[in-house]
Amino acid sequence: MQIGFIGTGVMGTGIIQNLLKAGHQVVVYNRTKAHAQTVLTAGATWADSPQAVAAQSTVIITMVGFPQDVQDVYSRTDGIFAGARPGSTVIDMTTSTPVLAVELTKTAHELKLKALDAPVSGGDVGAKNATLTVMVGGDQEAYQAMKPLFDQIGQRVNYFGTAGKGQHTKMANQIMIAGTMTGLTEMLVYAKAAGLDLPQVLATLSSGGADNWSMENYVPRILKGDYTPGFFAKHFLKDLRIALREADRMHLDLPATQQAKQLYETMVDDCGLGDDGTQGLIKIYEDK
Repeated sequence: MQIGFIGTGVMGTGIIQNLLKAGHQVVVYNRTKAHAQTVLTAGATWADSPQAVAAQSTVIITMVGFPQDVQDVYSRTDGIFAGARPGSTVIDMTTSTPVLAVELTKTAHELKLKALDAPVSGGDVGAKNATLTVMVGGDQEAYQAMKPLFDQIGQRVNYFGTAGKGQHTKMANQIMIAGTMTGLTEMLVYAKAAGLDLPQVLATLSSGGADNWSMENYVPRILKGDYTPGFFAKHFLKDLRIALREADRMHLDLPATQQAKQLYETMVDDCGLGDDGTQGLIKIYEDK
């Protein structure tokens, strides 16, 4: 299968490497070519624009930073829609807005393309190890056709319905993660202040009802002072803002998620730590 992939960041790199291992030909584009060097060395080929990627591919996948980046790579004059051939499938794996997913699907159909929104969960570890959770919305026929491909990059793949439903599912995921990230952060602050042995606390809590993916994956990094991004804090803040806007549309009040957003705004906007991983939230407590 000839796959085009736009976005060679932390997540995209891991996914591309697994697609290459599965035997696919992958052509890539990234805003900064130097950031694509890892996948180029692994066997991917380079194209000079999203349009050029699309023209060479039957499946075009995007995983970029923000909704405005998604809009740009699809709709600009040298974008995906300018180069994609009728019958091709476009898959946006960026965590973006449900509204944009619906808009892109509408345009894709007008161009005789199939479209899926398929955000993922599992962080850099999941991308590297092909253990991602993939949440899919869009054309059911396209989903069935792409399911074998999704299975090559993820261990759990689920279809949720029409365009935008994958993004709504990812928002539900991020609301949950907001609770686990703030919880593990304040757990560590409390345990440290109480004079407890933090590795022992982690080992104990991991064997009980408090166990969760975020704690198992991020607390060991925090204990080593490792704040490299498995998932950028600035991108998580973007996700929380999207989730709360969607909640407003549905007339929902989510005070705990609102509080998590405010904490990440302190980290990202006030402290300038947006390029840290989400586990860097603990720094705003250490500075108090």
